[in-house]
Amino acid sequence: MGTIIRLSKSKPPIPNPRTSFPSTKSSSISSTDTVNASHDFKITGYESSKGIGVGKYIASESFTVGGHTWAIYFYPDGKSPEDNSTYVSLFIALASDATDVRALFELSLMDQSGKGRHKVHSHFGRVLDAGPYTLKYRGSMWGYKRFLRRAVLETSDYLKEDCLMVKCTVGVVKSCTNAPQIFRLSSPPSDISQHFGHLFESGELTDVNLEVDGEVFRAHKLVLAARSPVFKAQLFGPMKDDNTDTIIVREIQSSVFKALLHFIYWDKLPDMEEFTGLSSQWASTLMAQHLLAAADMYGIERLVFLCETKLCDDVAINTVAATLALAEQHHCYKLKSVCLKFVAEPENLKAVIQSDGYDYLTQSCPSVITELLEYVLRIRQNSVTSYGRGSRNGNLDGSGADGRRVRQRIY
Repeated sequence: MGTIIRLSKSKPPIPNPRTSFPSTKSSSISSTDTVNASHDFKITGYESSKGIGVGKYIASESFTVGGHTWAIYFYPDGKSPEDNSTYVSLFIALASDATDVRALFELSLMDQSGKGRHKVHSHFGRVLDAGPYTLKYRGSMWGYKRFLRRAVLETSDYLKEDCLMVKCTVGVVKSCTNAPQIFRLSSPPSDISQHFGHLFESGELTDVNLEVDGEVFRAHKLVLAARSPVFKAQLFGPMKDDNTDTIIVREIQSSVFKALLHFIYWDKLPDMEEFTGLSSQWASTLMAQHLLAAADMYGIERLVFLCETKLCDDVAINTVAATLALAEQHHCYKLKSVCLKFVAEPENLKAVIQSDGYDYLTQSCPSVITELLEYVLRIRQNSVTSYGRGSRNGNLDGSGADGRRVRQRIY
Protein backbone atom coordinates (compact mmCIF):
# COMPACT_ATOMS: atom_id res chain seq x y z
CA MET A 1 0.00 0.00 0.00
CA GLY A 2 1.18 3.39 -0.75
CA THR A 3 1.77 6.11 1.80
CA ILE A 4 -0.57 9.04 1.73
CA ILE A 5 1.08 12.36 2.46
CA ARG A 6 -1.29 15.08 3.51
CA LEU A 7 -0.32 18.60 2.64
CA SER A 8 -1.84 21.08 4.98
CA LYS A 9 -2.88 24.35 3.35
CA SER A 10 -1.82 27.08 5.70
CA LYS A 11 -3.56 30.42 5.37
CA PRO A 12 -1.33 33.29 4.32
CA PRO A 13 -0.75 35.89 7.02
CA ILE A 14 -3.04 38.88 6.98
CA PRO A 15 -0.94 41.95 6.24
CA ASN A 16 -0.87 44.64 8.83
CA PRO A 17 -1.69 47.85 7.02
CA ARG A 18 0.33 49.83 9.54
CA THR A 19 3.60 47.95 9.05
CA SER A 20 3.61 46.01 5.81
CA PHE A 21 3.56 48.80 3.23
CA PRO A 22 5.59 52.00 3.53
CA SER A 23 3.48 55.11 3.37
CA THR A 24 4.41 57.99 1.10
CA LYS A 25 3.44 61.62 1.26
CA SER A 26 3.63 64.29 -1.36
CA SER A 27 2.59 67.89 -1.60
CA SER A 28 2.23 70.71 -4.06
CA ILE A 29 1.36 74.39 -3.90
CA SER A 30 -0.97 76.24 -6.22
CA SER A 31 -0.53 80.00 -6.30
CA THR A 32 -2.51 82.67 -8.08
CA ASP A 33 -1.21 86.16 -8.58
CA THR A 34 -2.03 89.21 -10.63
CA VAL A 35 0.42 90.93 -12.95
CA ASN A 36 -0.52 94.62 -13.10
CA ALA A 37 0.52 97.36 -15.50
CA SER A 38 -0.91 100.66 -16.72
CA HIS A 39 -0.96 102.51 -20.04
CA ASP A 40 -1.62 106.22 -20.62
CA PHE A 41 -3.44 107.15 -23.84
CA LYS A 42 -3.53 110.78 -24.94
CA ILE A 43 -6.22 111.67 -27.46
CA THR A 44 -5.70 114.98 -29.25
CA GLY A 45 -8.05 116.64 -31.71
CA TYR A 46 -11.24 115.50 -30.04
CA GLU A 47 -13.45 117.88 -32.05
CA SER A 48 -12.05 116.57 -35.32
CA SER A 49 -12.66 112.98 -34.25
CA LYS A 50 -16.40 113.50 -33.87
CA GLY A 51 -18.40 112.32 -36.84
CA ILE A 52 -16.15 109.41 -37.81
CA GLY A 53 -19.18 107.16 -37.39
CA VAL A 54 -20.85 104.98 -34.80
CA GLY A 55 -18.84 101.85 -34.06
CA LYS A 56 -15.59 103.35 -35.31
CA TYR A 57 -12.78 103.84 -32.86
CA ILE A 58 -9.44 105.49 -32.19
CA ALA A 59 -6.93 102.91 -30.91
CA SER A 60 -3.94 103.38 -28.65
CA GLU A 61 -0.56 101.84 -29.31
CA SER A 62 -0.51 98.21 -28.17
CA PHE A 63 1.11 97.42 -24.83
CA THR A 64 1.99 94.22 -23.02
CA VAL A 65 0.76 92.99 -19.64
CA GLY A 66 1.15 89.46 -18.31
CA GLY A 67 2.49 88.13 -21.60
CA HIS A 68 -0.52 89.40 -23.59
CA THR A 69 -0.93 92.41 -25.85
CA TRP A 70 -3.65 94.97 -25.20
CA ALA A 71 -5.06 98.14 -26.78
CA ILE A 72 -7.46 100.88 -25.71
CA TYR A 73 -10.39 101.70 -28.03
CA PHE A 74 -12.11 105.08 -27.82
CA TYR A 75 -15.39 105.58 -29.76
CA PRO A 76 -16.07 109.34 -30.20
CA ASP A 77 -19.54 108.64 -31.70
CA GLY A 78 -20.29 105.68 -29.45
CA LYS A 79 -20.30 101.96 -30.15
CA SER A 80 -24.05 101.29 -30.41
CA PRO A 81 -26.32 102.74 -33.13
CA GLU A 82 -29.27 102.87 -30.72
CA ASP A 83 -27.50 105.51 -28.62
CA ASN A 84 -27.39 107.89 -31.61
CA SER A 85 -23.94 109.28 -30.66
CA THR A 86 -25.22 110.48 -27.28
CA TYR A 87 -22.39 108.76 -25.42
CA VAL A 88 -18.69 108.17 -25.95
CA SER A 89 -17.59 104.55 -25.51
CA LEU A 90 -14.37 103.26 -23.99
CA PHE A 91 -13.04 99.68 -24.09
CA ILE A 92 -9.91 97.65 -23.48
CA ALA A 93 -9.29 94.88 -26.02
CA LEU A 94 -7.14 91.74 -26.09
CA ALA A 95 -4.91 92.30 -29.13
CA SER A 96 -2.90 89.06 -29.17
CA ASP A 97 -3.79 85.47 -29.95
CA ALA A 98 -4.95 83.84 -26.71
CA THR A 99 -7.93 82.06 -25.17
CA ASP A 100 -9.61 82.38 -21.79
CA VAL A 101 -7.44 85.19 -20.45
CA ARG A 102 -8.63 86.15 -16.97
CA ALA A 103 -8.00 89.74 -15.99
CA LEU A 104 -9.07 92.73 -13.94
CA PHE A 105 -9.49 96.14 -15.58
CA GLU A 106 -9.68 99.80 -14.73
CA LEU A 107 -10.57 102.53 -17.23
CA SER A 108 -10.16 106.15 -16.16
CA LEU A 109 -10.90 109.43 -17.90
CA MET A 110 -8.49 111.86 -16.25
CA ASP A 111 -9.51 115.19 -14.73
CA GLN A 112 -7.11 117.73 -16.24
CA SER A 113 -7.94 120.52 -13.81
CA GLY A 114 -5.66 119.10 -11.14
CA LYS A 115 -8.55 118.46 -8.75
CA GLY A 116 -8.23 114.69 -9.08
CA ARG A 117 -11.89 114.12 -9.92
CA HIS A 118 -11.25 111.38 -12.45
CA LYS A 119 -14.06 109.27 -13.89
CA VAL A 120 -13.07 105.71 -12.98
CA HIS A 121 -14.62 102.32 -13.72
CA SER A 122 -12.66 99.60 -11.97
CA HIS A 123 -12.60 95.92 -11.07
CA PHE A 124 -9.80 96.42 -8.57
CA GLY A 125 -10.75 96.49 -4.91
CA ARG A 126 -14.26 95.19 -5.58
CA VAL A 127 -15.86 91.89 -4.65
CA LEU A 128 -16.75 90.22 -7.95
CA ASP A 129 -19.38 87.48 -7.90
CA ALA A 130 -17.96 85.72 -10.93
CA GLY A 131 -14.33 86.56 -10.30
CA PRO A 132 -12.03 88.24 -12.83
CA TYR A 133 -13.39 88.91 -16.30
CA THR A 134 -12.55 86.27 -18.94
CA LEU A 135 -11.63 87.26 -22.47
CA LYS A 136 -12.30 84.29 -24.73
CA TYR A 137 -10.25 85.12 -27.83
CA ARG A 138 -8.32 87.81 -29.66
CA GLY A 139 -10.47 90.89 -30.12
CA SER A 140 -12.52 90.30 -26.96
CA MET A 141 -13.20 93.54 -25.12
CA TRP A 142 -14.25 94.88 -21.77
CA GLY A 143 -15.59 98.37 -21.23
CA TYR A 144 -18.61 100.64 -21.43
CA LYS A 145 -20.79 101.61 -24.36
CA ARG A 146 -22.16 104.48 -22.30
CA PHE A 147 -18.96 105.58 -20.60
CA LEU A 148 -19.99 109.27 -20.51
CA ARG A 149 -22.48 111.54 -22.21
CA ARG A 150 -20.83 113.61 -24.88
CA ALA A 151 -22.61 116.76 -23.71
CA VAL A 152 -21.18 116.27 -20.20
CA LEU A 153 -17.74 115.44 -21.52
CA GLU A 154 -17.51 118.55 -23.68
CA THR A 155 -18.27 120.89 -20.78
CA SER A 156 -16.10 119.09 -18.22
CA ASP A 157 -12.51 119.25 -17.02
CA TYR A 158 -11.84 115.94 -18.75
CA LEU A 159 -11.49 117.86 -22.00
CA LYS A 160 -8.74 120.47 -22.10
CA GLU A 161 -7.30 122.16 -25.17
CA ASP A 162 -9.17 119.65 -27.36
CA CYS A 163 -7.35 116.82 -25.62
CA LEU A 164 -8.46 113.81 -23.52
CA MET A 165 -6.31 111.71 -21.21
CA VAL A 166 -7.23 108.06 -20.67
CA LYS A 167 -5.49 105.69 -18.27
CA CYS A 168 -6.02 101.94 -18.39
CA THR A 169 -4.78 99.44 -15.81
CA VAL A 170 -4.81 95.72 -16.62
CA GLY A 171 -4.26 92.97 -14.07
CA VAL A 172 -3.70 89.57 -15.69
CA VAL A 173 -4.42 86.64 -13.37
CA LYS A 174 -1.69 84.00 -13.43
CA SER A 175 -1.94 80.60 -11.75
CA CYS A 176 0.74 77.98 -11.34
CA THR A 177 1.30 74.81 -9.32
CA ASN A 178 4.67 74.03 -7.83
CA ALA A 179 5.84 70.82 -6.24
CA PRO A 180 8.91 70.62 -4.02
CA GLN A 181 11.99 69.37 -5.85
CA ILE A 182 13.12 66.08 -4.37
CA PHE A 183 16.26 65.93 -6.46
CA ARG A 184 18.14 69.03 -7.46
CA LEU A 185 21.23 68.94 -9.61
CA SER A 186 23.58 71.86 -9.35
CA SER A 187 25.25 73.01 -12.54
CA PRO A 188 29.02 72.62 -12.61
CA PRO A 189 31.02 75.82 -13.07
CA SER A 190 31.94 76.80 -16.60
CA ASP A 191 35.12 75.13 -17.83
CA ILE A 192 35.37 76.74 -21.26
CA SER A 193 38.47 78.70 -20.20
CA GLN A 194 40.10 75.42 -19.17
CA HIS A 195 39.58 74.01 -22.66
CA PHE A 196 40.98 77.11 -24.36
CA GLY A 197 43.87 77.32 -21.89
CA HIS A 198 44.88 73.72 -22.50
CA LEU A 199 44.53 74.29 -26.24
CA PHE A 200 47.07 77.12 -26.00
CA GLU A 201 49.45 75.16 -23.80
CA SER A 202 49.33 72.10 -26.08
CA GLY A 203 50.14 74.12 -29.19
CA GLU A 204 47.74 72.03 -31.25
CA LEU A 205 46.13 73.48 -34.39
CA THR A 206 47.94 76.82 -34.06
CA ASP A 207 48.06 78.88 -37.26
CA VAL A 208 49.90 82.11 -36.40
CA ASN A 209 53.31 83.03 -34.96
CA LEU A 210 53.61 86.06 -32.68
CA GLU A 211 57.19 87.31 -32.44
CA VAL A 212 58.04 89.48 -29.43
CA ASP A 213 61.64 90.52 -28.62
CA GLY A 214 62.94 87.49 -30.49
CA GLU A 215 60.62 85.08 -28.67
CA VAL A 216 57.93 83.33 -30.72
CA PHE A 217 54.49 82.40 -29.39
CA ARG A 218 52.19 80.05 -31.30
CA ALA A 219 48.48 80.92 -31.20
CA HIS A 220 45.14 80.56 -33.00
CA LYS A 221 43.87 83.33 -35.26
CA LEU A 222 40.19 82.81 -34.46
CA VAL A 223 40.79 82.93 -30.70
CA LEU A 224 42.85 86.11 -30.98
CA ALA A 225 40.24 87.74 -33.23
CA ALA A 226 37.39 86.76 -30.91
CA ARG A 227 39.11 88.27 -27.88
CA SER A 228 40.67 91.43 -29.36
CA PRO A 229 39.30 93.85 -31.97
CA VAL A 230 42.88 94.84 -32.81
CA PHE A 231 43.91 91.26 -33.56
CA LYS A 232 40.69 90.85 -35.56
CA ALA A 233 41.59 93.84 -37.74
CA GLN A 234 45.18 92.62 -38.18
CA LEU A 235 44.18 89.08 -39.12
CA PHE A 236 40.86 89.44 -40.95
CA GLY A 237 40.13 93.14 -41.51
CA PRO A 238 40.32 95.00 -44.83
CA MET A 239 43.66 96.49 -43.73
CA LYS A 240 45.09 93.17 -42.51
CA ASP A 241 48.82 92.56 -42.60
CA ASP A 242 50.25 91.04 -45.75
CA ASN A 243 51.69 88.15 -43.79
CA THR A 244 49.12 86.88 -41.31
CA ASP A 245 51.14 83.77 -40.54
CA THR A 246 53.65 85.80 -38.54
CA ILE A 247 52.96 89.01 -36.63
CA ILE A 248 55.78 91.14 -35.23
CA VAL A 249 54.73 92.66 -31.91
CA ARG A 250 56.54 95.83 -30.88
CA GLU A 251 56.52 98.06 -27.79
CA ILE A 252 55.63 95.15 -25.46
CA GLN A 253 58.02 93.00 -23.43
CA SER A 254 57.84 89.28 -24.08
CA SER A 255 56.91 88.51 -20.44
CA VAL A 256 54.05 91.03 -20.61
CA PHE A 257 52.83 89.64 -23.94
CA LYS A 258 52.92 86.14 -22.50
CA ALA A 259 50.70 87.36 -19.65
CA LEU A 260 48.38 88.95 -22.23
CA LEU A 261 48.04 85.64 -24.08
CA HIS A 262 47.41 83.90 -20.76
CA PHE A 263 44.39 86.13 -20.20
CA ILE A 264 43.16 85.76 -23.79
CA TYR A 265 43.01 81.98 -23.40
CA TRP A 266 42.36 81.50 -19.67
CA ASP A 267 40.17 84.61 -19.08
CA LYS A 268 41.87 85.39 -15.78
CA LEU A 269 44.87 87.33 -14.53
CA PRO A 270 48.07 85.31 -14.41
CA ASP A 271 50.11 84.76 -11.29
CA MET A 272 52.22 87.94 -11.38
CA GLU A 273 55.01 86.46 -9.28
CA GLU A 274 55.23 83.45 -11.57
CA PHE A 275 55.47 85.62 -14.69
CA THR A 276 58.02 88.05 -13.24
CA GLY A 277 60.04 85.43 -11.36
CA LEU A 278 60.06 87.78 -8.37
CA SER A 279 58.07 87.65 -5.14
CA SER A 280 58.05 91.37 -4.34
CA GLN A 281 54.93 93.50 -4.38
CA TRP A 282 56.78 96.07 -6.48
CA ALA A 283 57.38 93.54 -9.27
CA SER A 284 53.75 92.44 -9.21
CA THR A 285 52.57 96.05 -9.47
CA LEU A 286 55.02 96.74 -12.31
CA MET A 287 53.68 93.76 -14.28
CA ALA A 288 50.08 94.94 -13.72
CA GLN A 289 51.04 98.39 -15.01
CA HIS A 290 52.60 97.00 -18.21
CA LEU A 291 49.73 94.54 -18.68
CA LEU A 292 47.15 97.33 -18.40
CA ALA A 293 48.93 99.28 -21.15
CA ALA A 294 49.07 96.16 -23.36
CA ALA A 295 45.40 95.39 -22.74
CA ASP A 296 44.43 98.92 -23.73
CA MET A 297 46.59 98.66 -26.86
CA TYR A 298 44.69 95.54 -27.96
CA GLY A 299 41.25 96.74 -26.83
CA ILE A 300 40.70 94.00 -24.22
CA GLU A 301 38.44 95.96 -21.86
CA ARG A 302 37.90 93.25 -19.25
CA LEU A 303 41.64 92.87 -18.76
CA VAL A 304 42.00 96.66 -18.46
CA PHE A 305 39.37 96.63 -15.71
CA LEU A 306 41.03 93.74 -13.82
CA CYS A 307 44.45 95.41 -13.97
CA GLU A 308 42.92 98.71 -12.88
CA THR A 309 41.27 97.00 -9.91
CA LYS A 310 44.52 95.31 -8.88
CA LEU A 311 46.48 98.56 -9.12
CA CYS A 312 43.85 100.31 -6.98
CA ASP A 313 44.47 97.71 -4.28
CA ASP A 314 48.28 97.96 -4.59
CA VAL A 315 48.80 101.74 -4.45
CA ALA A 316 52.10 102.47 -2.63
CA ILE A 317 54.58 105.32 -2.18
CA ASN A 318 57.19 103.99 -4.62
CA THR A 319 54.72 103.10 -7.43
CA VAL A 320 51.83 105.57 -7.19
CA ALA A 321 53.38 108.26 -9.41
CA ALA A 322 53.94 105.84 -12.29
CA THR A 323 50.48 104.40 -11.78
CA LEU A 324 48.95 107.88 -11.82
CA ALA A 325 50.69 108.65 -15.14
CA LEU A 326 49.44 105.33 -16.51
CA ALA A 327 45.87 106.07 -15.41
CA GLU A 328 45.99 109.46 -17.14
CA GLN A 329 47.41 108.06 -20.38
CA HIS A 330 44.92 105.20 -20.63
CA HIS A 331 41.84 107.05 -19.32
CA CYS A 332 41.41 104.91 -16.19
CA TYR A 333 39.48 107.47 -14.16
CA LYS A 334 38.74 105.25 -11.17
CA LEU A 335 42.44 104.42 -10.79
CA LYS A 336 43.37 108.09 -11.26
CA SER A 337 40.99 109.14 -8.49
CA VAL A 338 42.40 106.56 -6.07
CA CYS A 339 45.95 107.70 -6.82
CA LEU A 340 45.14 111.39 -6.35
CA LYS A 341 43.52 110.74 -2.99
CA PHE A 342 46.50 108.65 -1.88
CA VAL A 343 49.08 111.26 -2.88
CA ALA A 344 47.06 114.06 -1.26
CA GLU A 345 47.35 112.43 2.18
CA PRO A 346 49.66 114.70 4.22
CA GLU A 347 51.75 111.74 5.35
CA ASN A 348 52.22 110.56 1.70
CA LEU A 349 52.65 113.77 -0.30
CA LYS A 350 56.27 114.59 0.60
CA ALA A 351 57.47 111.00 0.12
CA VAL A 352 55.79 110.72 -3.29
CA ILE A 353 57.34 114.01 -4.49
CA GLN A 354 60.79 112.67 -3.55
CA SER A 355 60.25 109.37 -5.42
CA ASP A 356 61.78 108.62 -8.84
CA GLY A 357 58.35 108.13 -10.39
CA TYR A 358 57.36 111.72 -9.61
CA ASP A 359 59.93 113.06 -12.09
CA TYR A 360 58.46 110.82 -14.78
CA LEU A 361 54.95 111.99 -13.89
CA THR A 362 56.05 115.63 -14.15
CA GLN A 363 57.57 115.11 -17.58
CA SER A 364 54.92 112.84 -19.10
CA CYS A 365 51.74 114.31 -17.61
CA PRO A 366 52.31 117.92 -16.49
CA SER A 367 48.56 118.57 -16.47
CA VAL A 368 48.16 115.92 -13.77
CA ILE A 369 50.61 117.80 -11.54
CA THR A 370 48.42 120.89 -11.80
CA GLU A 371 45.35 118.79 -11.05
CA LEU A 372 47.11 117.19 -8.09
CA LEU A 373 48.08 120.55 -6.60
CA GLU A 374 44.53 121.88 -7.02
CA TYR A 375 43.23 118.70 -5.34
CA VAL A 376 45.63 119.09 -2.40
CA LEU A 377 44.69 122.76 -2.03
CA ARG A 378 40.99 121.92 -2.03
CA ILE A 379 41.54 119.24 0.60
CA ARG A 380 43.50 121.66 2.78
CA GLN A 381 40.78 124.32 2.50
CA ASN A 382 38.15 121.79 3.50
CA SER A 383 40.35 120.76 6.40
CA VAL A 384 40.65 124.36 7.64
CA THR A 385 36.91 124.86 7.31
CA SER A 386 36.32 121.70 9.30
CA TYR A 387 38.62 122.90 12.08
CA GLY A 388 36.95 126.33 12.03
CA ARG A 389 33.57 124.83 12.85
CA GLY A 390 35.06 123.33 15.97
CA SER A 391 31.81 122.61 17.74
CA ARG A 392 31.21 119.05 16.66
CA ASN A 393 34.58 117.46 15.83
CA GLY A 394 36.92 119.53 17.96
CA ASN A 395 37.93 122.94 19.26
CA LEU A 396 39.42 125.86 17.33
CA ASP A 397 42.98 124.88 18.28
CA GLY A 398 42.53 121.42 16.75
CA SER A 399 42.02 119.58 20.01
CA GLY A 400 39.24 117.12 20.65
CA ALA A 401 36.53 117.30 23.24
CA ASP A 402 38.90 115.74 25.77
CA GLY A 403 41.62 118.35 25.13
CA ARG A 404 43.97 116.04 23.21
CA ARG A 405 45.31 116.98 19.76
CA VAL A 406 43.56 115.27 16.86
CA ARG A 407 44.69 114.99 13.25
CA GLN A 408 42.30 115.67 10.39
CA ARG A 409 41.84 112.54 8.25
CA ILE A 410 41.51 113.02 4.50
CA TYR A 411 39.24 110.63 2.63
